[in-house]
Formats: sequence, C-alpha cells, structure tokens
Amino acid sequence: MLTVLLVIAVVSGALIVGALWALYGKFRGRVEGVVVAIAGGSLLLSLVLELVQPAIEQSSMTTAVLGVLAGAGIFATVDYLIDEKWGSESGGGMLAAITLDGIPENLALGVALIGAGAPEVAALAGSIMLSNLPEAASGARAMRDDQGFSKAKILGIWALTAAVLSACALLGYLFLERLTDDLLAFISCLAGGAVAASLTTEVLPQAHKQAPHWAGFATAIGLVLALLLHSLGG
Repeated sequence: MLTVLLVIAVVSGALIVGALWALYGKFRGRVEGVVVAIAGGSLLLSLVLELVQPAIEQSSMTTAVLGVLAGAGIFATVDYLIDEKWGSESGGGMLAAITLDGIPENLALGVALIGAGAPEVAALAGSIMLSNLPEAASGARAMRDDQGFSKAKILGIWALTAAVLSACALLGYLFLERLTDDLLAFISCLAGGAVAASLTTEVLPQAHKQAPHWAGFATAIGLVLALLLHSLGG
C-alpha cells in the first residue's frame, strides 16, 4: 500500500511541481514549447499502448470505439464551454485536458497498480508524470499571464486538481477491481479519447506556437521516452 501511495503522490504531485515551475521558474517560451511537445509525444504513444490496445484485448473493438468517441466528445464539449467563458488562451483548456483524461486515466492507474511489479509501476507512472508536469506548467503560465489569476489562486486550482486525480487513483486501486472487464475497458478508452482530443486541441498546438521549429522533433523524443517506459513495463 505504501508503494501505491508513493506512486500516486509522484504522479499527481507533478501537477503542483509544474505549476510552481511556471510561476517561479525562469525559462523561455521556446523551452516550454519543447517540453510540452515531449509530453505530447508521450501521450500519443501512451493512449494507444496503455489505454486503447489493452482495452481491445480485454473487451472488444466495439467497447473501445464507443469509449474513445465518448471521451473525445466530452472533452470537445467542455473545452468549448471553457473557451466561451475564459477564452482560448486562458489555460483552462489545458486544465480541462489534464482533468478529463486524468480522471479515467488515474482510475485505470489504480486498477493497474493491483499486483503490478516494479517495472510495470515505473512505466505507467513515468508516462503519466512525463505528461502532467509540462502541461500543468503551460496551463499555470497562461492563467497568470492571460487571465491575471493570482499565484495563490493558480496553485490552489492545480493542488485541487492533483487531489482529485489522487483520489481517483486510490479509488481505482481500492474498489474498481470488482468491475467487469467491459466497464474497465470502457473507462480506459474514455481516457484515450480525451487524450486524443486534448492533443490536437491543446497540447500540440501550444507546443508548435512556442517552438515551431523544434516541436516536431521534441514530440518524437516524447514518443521514444514513452516507448522505452512501455518496454520496461513489458
């Protein structure tokens, strides 16, 4: 149980570290764009190998398709509503990206931690953490620069997000093992759909805007890192 709590703390704590990095660290926008692109590449591979493909093997193609489309649809709707209220450059979209794919993703993480060995835990946790930190940094900076939120309010928002996602992972570990394979597969694909939508709507456009000449290569770096983590878990 101690290992489970440590993994959850590290994965969700990356959101707070990312927000602190954005608010108090000093780095150029190009650097942020490269880091966000690395996160995008990691997510690109993770959504296929860690969320969708296992769900197809566990359940069926129909369950996977429905879950992915539902996740993408929910994200697109919420992202539109956030843009209408806060504006497209507010950081709210990145917060939505992390939350909407993070809730089902962390539920799935909790289930995966049941009986998982050290390599599998390291691979799954590392992949999620790799994406959480720069996404939180980008979102927090936008909230400060474009929305004018105070540092305390921004940290509070990301701390609350980290707490919610931690609770989801713990809930998955303690209670979701009893669910049917089809429902667990649907939850994983729900996360996959939200990840896919967030990549094209928030993550990769932000990376290209800040580092137009490096975003593509950085995305490939993130993909390779996620592949290495996945092979470690396998």
